[in-house]
Amino acid sequence: MNDKFFSLPAEKQQAILNAGYRVFSRNSYKNSPMSEIAGAAGISKALLFHYFHNKKELYLYLWEKSAETTIEYLTRYGCYDKTDLFDAMELGTIAKLEIIRLYPDMSNFSIKAFYEKDPEVCSAIQESYHRHYNLKADKIRLNLEPDQFISGLDIPMMYREMYWAAEGYLWEMLQQGDIDIDQVEKDFRKLMAFWKNLYKRKE
Repeated sequence: MNDKFFSLPAEKQQAILNAGYRVFSRNSYKNSPMSEIAGAAGISKALLFHYFHNKKELYLYLWEKSAETTIEYLTRYGCYDKTDLFDAMELGTIAKLEIIRLYPDMSNFSIKAFYEKDPEVCSAIQESYHRHYNLKADKIRLNLEPDQFISGLDIPMMYREMYWAAEGYLWEMLQQGDIDIDQVEKDFRKLMAFWKNLYKRKE
């Protein structure tokens, strides 16, 4: 990757990244031409190759950018500082909605990339996913107070179930086209209320 990409104005960097997220999220890795990404970004194909030497490099950078941005926003919103898992997840929802406003196609790309089977990128994606997922999960679990949950609960399994359900819901919403941020927030709050009633110890 050419470091000159980082010398571009933030708006230009964001335009290139959003173009990559948009094209890759709508096609398989193999069927996402760099020329289409360049066109969507408003630059020449040659200039895009000047910043990213090949498609694989751009794809994996977009993936890492997605993971790093998610952790950055979760940290900024204080998700890792909460001892109440449900409070942390509510803040996490707000953080992810802010990311969608900034990078509309990032979440769609991330989920699609996770299931990408092209041998050129799939192993790198899976290795990176487990590294970032374990980091997020460990940060949250370290602060949890087990006494807040019902007796005998498998807390790591509960966390995974909630995480998968939330990601699955977001994927479904993204498939419908333009996402209604307000509706997503309302639905997540309903999910939080349901999980609290199911898993939290009654006073």
